[in-house]
Amino acid sequence: MLTWKDVISFAVNGNLEPDIRVEKTANQWQNQLTPEQFRITRQKGTERPHSGALCASHELGKYSCICCDSPLFDSTIKFNSGTGWPSFTQPIKDNAIKYEKDDSFGMVRVEVMCNTCDAHLGHVFPDGPEPSGLRYCINSESLQLEKEATDGQ
Repeated sequence: MLTWKDVISFAVNGNLEPDIRVEKTANQWQNQLTPEQFRITRQKGTERPHSGALCASHELGKYSCICCDSPLFDSTIKFNSGTGWPSFTQPIKDNAIKYEKDDSFGMVRVEVMCNTCDAHLGHVFPDGPEPSGLRYCINSESLQLEKEATDGQ
């Protein structure tokens, strides 16, 4: 289980190697994504709080990167943080997320990105629930939910 100490270590000392890398030109990403997905994932934008389709979703499944389909988060570790963005306590794998120091807007935060394609996802904070204490605050536009099949479907 990752902790805040691990997150800071990755942001300062370097990240784990991803399983694979996906690299495309800006034009290729722009052709693949909606304008809002491109603005958020490739230009480090942020959606308005409570505007994302996945914010209030509590369906079972896996949350993957909208850009490269890499699995990022599991619905079992999603929680209602009240912040207006989907929030998770852990990535699906330790090397699924890339961490970088972000000192934009006059504050110091830790940006989280897809470790496979460098898509901007959001930020991580040390104010989440136990046992990890982490809150991955993620833009809905950077994710896609692959719903888990249930009996009768």
